[in-house]
This record gives sequence, C-alpha cells and structure tokens, in this order.
Amino acid sequence: MIYLQMFFAFFHTGLFAVGGGLATLPFLYHMSDATGWFTHTQLADMIAVSESTPGPMGVNMATYVGFTIRGVPGALTATLGLVAPSIIVILIVAGFLEKFRANRTVDAVFYGLRPASCGLIAAAGLSVVGVALVDISAPVESMLHWHAIGIAAVILVLTRWVKPTKRLHPVVFIFGAAAAGILFGALGY
Repeated sequence: MIYLQMFFAFFHTGLFAVGGGLATLPFLYHMSDATGWFTHTQLADMIAVSESTPGPMGVNMATYVGFTIRGVPGALTATLGLVAPSIIVILIVAGFLEKFRANRTVDAVFYGLRPASCGLIAAAGLSVVGVALVDISAPVESMLHWHAIGIAAVILVLTRWVKPTKRLHPVVFIFGAAAAGILFGALGY
C-alpha cells in the first residue's frame, strides 16, 4: 500500500512541479509534513546529495526519497511516479504539437507558466536557505548556523571576487563545502 501512496504522491509532484527539480521542493516539504516519511533536515541532506550528483535534480530527489523510505523498490516507485506525468503529457502533446503551438491561447498559457515556475524555484531556494542557515525551532541565541553562513560567505567571495578561484569548476566548491561540512560535523557543530 505504501508503494501506491508513494507513486501517487510523486505523480502529484511531477504533475504540478513545472520548472525543473527545484520546483519540486515545495511539494516535497508538503509531503514531509503530510506523510512523515522524512524530516525537513533529511530533505536538506537529500537536496545536497541530489544537487551534487549527475542527472536531473527532481529525479535524483525522487529516487533518494524513495530509497530512504523503502529501499530500491521505493526508489523505483518514486522515480516512476515523478516522471509518469511528463511522459503522459509528452505522448499526448506530441501528436498535437503543431496545432497547439500555433494556438495563441496555448502560447499565452506557456508564457504565463514562466513566472509561476520562477516563483516555485524562488520558494524552494528560500526553503533551502531557511533549513541550511537558520533553525527556527532553536532558541534565539543559537538560531543561526554560523558555520554554514561562513561557508556560504567564503564560497560567495571565492566565486565572485577572487580571480584565481573565480573560474574553477563548481565541483571544486561542492567538494570543498562537503569537506567543511564533514569537518564541522566531526567537531560537533
């Protein structure tokens, strides 16, 4: 029964998350609250892993969440649930593509989806920042994750204003941030 629930939860996510992987995050936060399958902290870890692994982030997230919930069968179920709406829509639209594209109303709908997609991505980004840099459940004096803020500031400076590091591949910064996270974790932060 859980596999059917997972499939439909991710089908819903795939159906309405227009704009790529980051647009799935508001749905995943809602799924976390509604089902209790994973916590917001686990979701933040999943985001970090999904961002740093090859492939589309939304699919990586679905696979990771499904694996966390029920192992390999869960990963397959969640991934199929997420991509099924896209496959269905693509198959339907492919037959009518020329007719749809020439329709001014359909063109206007796609144009209107752009700001909605940007809004979903912005909301997802703010959610990630909220989880990574601030803990609103902690007492006021310890709400900010200073080590994470420090890492973010260092990466910002290195990627924007320091010429020798400005052109480095993003993977270098991902590994550097991962190493810093491991170090802070080992020190108990």
